[in-house]
Amino acid sequence: MTLILLVAVVALAGLLALGMLRALDHRADRAEWDRLARHQPDSPERFYPDLISDLPEPARRYFSFTIRTGTPILPVAEIEMRGRFSLGTKGAPNYQAMEARQILASPHGFVWAMRTRSGLPVSGSDSAHWTRFRIVGLIPVARLGGDPDHTRSAFGRYVAEAVIWTPAALLPGPGVTWQAGDENTARVTVRHGALTQSVDVTVDAQGRPERVEFQRWSNANPDKVHRLQPFGALMSDFRDVDGYRLAFRVEAGNMFGTDEYFPFFLADVDRIRFPKGATPDESNAVQRR
Repeated sequence: MTLILLVAVVALAGLLALGMLRALDHRADRAEWDRLARHQPDSPERFYPDLISDLPEPARRYFSFTIRTGTPILPVAEIEMRGRFSLGTKGAPNYQAMEARQILASPHGFVWAMRTRSGLPVSGSDSAHWTRFRIVGLIPVARLGGDPDHTRSAFGRYVAEAVIWTPAALLPGPGVTWQAGDENTARVTVRHGALTQSVDVTVDAQGRPERVEFQRWSNANPDKVHRLQPFGALMSDFRDVDGYRLAFRVEAGNMFGTDEYFPFFLADVDRIRFPKGATPDESNAVQRR
């Protein structure tokens, strides 16, 4: 009986410790979310074509499509999505239904909070500072971050996602420059502190962004060694959101543009809104039809 009681006490203590760890993680998620939301200007300037007059023509086309003239310049967005997320490989992708919420505030950071809706119950969050996921809501299966490799890899992710969901964050200014590519491609380079990331965006004749691609610092390779390798995304299903035209369907993955390309992220957006300085009436936010 004494042994059984001891085992029960140890098990209870373990559950309490895991519960406290989850609570601390959730508190960190909320604190980082709130910090990023504060980067939204309370009195934003508005977008006019003269802001992009010196950019390469494909970049001008991109901004003319994604931001309507007179729209408040809002670099921070909150995104709700669902779709499929791979827990496997290209040969055995093991896609799981998922839903997620994200705040995107390039170049300052992001938080992506996800949970699966099929198969293995996985939940947790990614940010510029950590990757933390657990199964059955308690048991940690990934706790990474806090090192230069993670920071560099995450920076590439949220700069590329800014091309997709927060074009206002990429208007020319301190830390943001644009270069010409070919007739339908432009390269944006974002510098923030010691971090630098270049991303190529390809647009159609109307300026609709069709793909983003860049060299991402990643260890998603057989050697599990951090190195630069192709990453990219395809966008479609564009909708109007408070003066912006943004993609509501995105697929992304490693080794983009090669035979090894594997889209591990397949997302359908349910809603995009701009916190704080955005149009305060949330009824104007786009909902999935």
